[in-house]
Amino acid sequence: MDFITGLWDTFVALIHTFSLSDALDVLLVSFIIYNGIKLIRETRAEQLVKGIIILMGVYAASVVIHLNMMRTLLDYFFNFTIIALLVIFQPEIRRALEQIGRSKLGGKYWFQISSEEAEKALQKKRKCLNAVVEASGKFQKSKTGALMVFEMQTKLGDIIDTGTIVNAEPSVPLIGNIFWNKAPLHDGAMVIRDGVIYAAGCILPLTKSDTVSVDLGTRHRAAIGMSENSDAVVVVVSEETGQISIAVNGVLTRNYTRETLQSALEALLLPEENANGEKRTSRIPSIRRGRKS
Repeated sequence: MDFITGLWDTFVALIHTFSLSDALDVLLVSFIIYNGIKLIRETRAEQLVKGIIILMGVYAASVVIHLNMMRTLLDYFFNFTIIALLVIFQPEIRRALEQIGRSKLGGKYWFQISSEEAEKALQKKRKCLNAVVEASGKFQKSKTGALMVFEMQTKLGDIIDTGTIVNAEPSVPLIGNIFWNKAPLHDGAMVIRDGVIYAAGCILPLTKSDTVSVDLGTRHRAAIGMSENSDAVVVVVSEETGQISIAVNGVLTRNYTRETLQSALEALLLPEENANGEKRTSRIPSIRRGRKS
């Protein structure tokens, strides 16, 4: 009974010394740990974390039962853990920093444009979206391969540098010419920036995931890889089947028609409300109806 009373007294004493800054500190650390777990979940990094936890358990055991050689080896290993983690988790760290930069704290809402400019930008994006949808419908019928990347907040300058600058107003004939199978730029990706066809013939990074279906070719793997490395929205048309797919955040959804593609891209690319403040109905469910790969 005295032991329980002593524990209670200790707990009460800690509560009395617990300040607002301590609470904020705990909340921030908890937030970082939670988002760190969410970031590495279902990635290759998850297995690496499990391996490190096992090694920490082995180290604790070597200390308790006096395995001096094992402890020494693990001491050397953990001395370089920070550098090793930076190298091993480089893709995840980069993705986390990009997500922070794309958040509201990253400056998206610091600078506001006029309603007239916002409406012009919206119409420009809508015109480009309609051109891509119409071209994709034609490609689907003719089984013409295409790979079209909508740049979002993450700038794709390094990807654009691998292709040819076009910087042209979007139109169905132009998109058709770019992906015509005799054209020099048809094998690469077309990058769309701010409602303009900015570059073509661009080389995208291939996904390294081993969970991607073996039925998917290089074009689809490039689409997934691009969406893993940025917040870009990637539209793919299969050369073999004419099937239309969308890659977002490392997930490929398939079996789109011209109509469902239109709805999905509007939900992903256009703002939730227009310049007049009128709410637009979200059509994200149309994406979920696609088949994941």
